[in-house]
Amino acid sequence: MRLGINLGYWGAGMDADNLAVAQEADRLGYDVCWAAEAYGSDAATVLAWVAAQTERIDVGSAIFQIPARQPAMTAMTAATLDSLTKGRFRLGLGVSGPQVSEGWYGVKFDKPLARTREYVEIVRKAMSRERLSHDGEHWTLPLPGGPGKPLKLTVHPERPHIPLYIAAIGPKNLEQTGEIADGALLIFPAAEHLEETALRHIRAGRAKAGLTMDGFDVCPTVPLAVGGDVTALADMFRPYTALYVGGMGSPKQNFYNQLAQRMGYEKEAAEIQAKYLGGDKDGAAAAVPHSLIDSTTLLGSVERIADGMRAYAEAGVTTLTLAPAGFTREERLTALRAGTEALELAGLA
Repeated sequence: MRLGINLGYWGAGMDADNLAVAQEADRLGYDVCWAAEAYGSDAATVLAWVAAQTERIDVGSAIFQIPARQPAMTAMTAATLDSLTKGRFRLGLGVSGPQVSEGWYGVKFDKPLARTREYVEIVRKAMSRERLSHDGEHWTLPLPGGPGKPLKLTVHPERPHIPLYIAAIGPKNLEQTGEIADGALLIFPAAEHLEETALRHIRAGRAKAGLTMDGFDVCPTVPLAVGGDVTALADMFRPYTALYVGGMGSPKQNFYNQLAQRMGYEKEAAEIQAKYLGGDKDGAAAAVPHSLIDSTTLLGSVERIADGMRAYAEAGVTTLTLAPAGFTREERLTALRAGTEALELAGLA
């Protein structure tokens, strides 16, 4: 099992620390460094900046938001980053959510599966340097009746095939991801629930495409914190978990809330959401069960973290992306180093 890191969103006051974390991960032999975007920092700029100041580690978008960019622009960005990094780029895509898609980008959040499939098809075609033409439900290239003509990407990516990942949560999206992508970016993964909540759906998609799980990268993001008091460490992640389970989306459309329900937390997920959307964020955080946090993070001693890593590897994870937590740069670097130590202790290095 390989290790990655997720720097999250840029511009939150920890930019210099994030760079130090990325550089230390590069030195320690981590496999990939992911950066996110929502409605603040964009991932492409961050990845270029990190790649310029690291040597070996891959850089990946987790995610480029589909409503933010035309697919041809995404292909241009991916090809450019792959060329600049000498083949160290990984393209992660996702539809985001209805609030961001419609509120920030002005793009209707409808038919996300069909939109993703079409988007991936266009991106792959453009990155292969075919002349680009497409006649679909969401995109038509070139536009009919005008001066446009099929064009070909002028940039040569470093590799003929840039790894393409999709951020997926729901069963149908997970199945489609298995069918059309090279990897899945997962969030809130519990090792004991990974087969039922994710892998069986991905496997079904692979089978539909006539493929096996060989070569497919199962890549969940897992917060990591080192220390002796597991309860106190878990409490650090209460606001984070409450935000996603309670506040990401509307009462009818919150993918993270639905995931928590599929893991057996139906009553708790409803309570967290009701309190969060009602303005009681502290109450929502307090309502998050300790077991939900503990099963979706790596907390405690290096030995305990090693046990957790072993469970993820046995569940089918191929790249475990860590989000090292801490209030200072040194605490985050310590967590990062503990990650490599735990991987070796687990016998997975």
